[in-house]
Amino acid sequence: MSDSKKVTIDLDGSSFELPLVVGTEDEKAIDISRLRNETGYITLDTGYKNTGSTKSAITFLDGENGILRYRGYPIEQLAEQSTFLEVAYLLIYDKLPTQKELDQFISKITQHTLIHEDMMKFYEGYPSKAHPMGVLASMISALSTFYPESHKSELHPDEVELTIIRLLAKVSTIAAWSYKKSKGFPLMYPQNRLSYTENFLHMMFAQPTEEFKVNPVVANALDTLLILHADHEQNCSASTVRMAGSSHASLYAAISAGVCALWGPLHGGANQQVIEMLQRIQAEGGNVEKMVEKAKDKDSDFRLMGFGHRVYKNFDPRARIIKDVCDKVLNELGIDDPLLDIAKSLEEVALNDSYFVERKLYPNVDFYSGILYRAMNIPTEMFTVMFALGRLPGWIAQWKEMRDNKEPISRPRQIYVGANERDYVPISDR
Repeated sequence: MSDSKKVTIDLDGSSFELPLVVGTEDEKAIDISRLRNETGYITLDTGYKNTGSTKSAITFLDGENGILRYRGYPIEQLAEQSTFLEVAYLLIYDKLPTQKELDQFISKITQHTLIHEDMMKFYEGYPSKAHPMGVLASMISALSTFYPESHKSELHPDEVELTIIRLLAKVSTIAAWSYKKSKGFPLMYPQNRLSYTENFLHMMFAQPTEEFKVNPVVANALDTLLILHADHEQNCSASTVRMAGSSHASLYAAISAGVCALWGPLHGGANQQVIEMLQRIQAEGGNVEKMVEKAKDKDSDFRLMGFGHRVYKNFDPRARIIKDVCDKVLNELGIDDPLLDIAKSLEEVALNDSYFVERKLYPNVDFYSGILYRAMNIPTEMFTVMFALGRLPGWIAQWKEMRDNKEPISRPRQIYVGANERDYVPISDR
């Protein structure tokens, strides 16, 4: 990465030099960190679409060419050859683990899957219809009250390590129990003999009254889904985690903030919107061609959800992978679901329609993940929770990188456009 070149700007009759930063993948940026001090000006970039908030070595994303890499490793290779917990280790510790390191990492996580019994009482206080994301965010925040040492401004590496392990272990338990609570079902304790995804599925769907066997095809598919969601550069929730963490808030608090950001329908709720769209198509007769034509009509209120992407201007690389996984799961389970039939028809029509092809409105990861979660019998209200479970190691990696690099507290500027100075008017004279 080079910082030697500079660019010159002219302001108010004076010239100023600003460093030009070039990343390892030839991404270019103008370093404006001293702009206000030297010129009195700031930049205005609503939504930060053109602003780099940090230098990061975690994830590389090239939307124009459909590239996604974690720590330099192509997502295609990781999805095919790795596991979710190995990818978590890679993201957090910046290297692929040896077999011994991975075994120790998995063992530590397995040993910390239980949550404090007092937290069971929290579940009793939530309304029966409480959204699982609200439960997840508040329960993660509550973890910090059981581990108050996490609030220290300066943490020993061993304390950071233990907090990371606790989060990776306990969030899956919290997530599964939030679903059980919403259904009024008995909570199922973790099973140390099971893998990470098998254990989660067991806690989600097992009942104490009968034997439950996890389908290995479903467990492997979920593992792949979690890998594909594990990180995605400086998105809304990752940036939220970094911003909250920059105040030296605990990792629990920062992750809870990330969950809340992900909860928004413009971020983590897209796969849920896909299912709701399919349900609308079904309710209106199931005519896919007709609904595609409505989607093209600017005057129609119907929108195709799960097509195109804010960042990817090509085919979402995760969508290619998850489509194959989706096909395998549907074939394995032999599910007869009219919504899934509509989804297959919609995919075929859109991929062969010139309107969508010319605009590169390909099915994205949310389109297929919504279908896959439904096939796995995961309820719609849990879709965003599944997203959070997958994104957890990425959030942790973002927080850890920010703290390791000793980045300053985040404090964006603004351009004030309100009233000028005016005198207070007593209420009797208004």
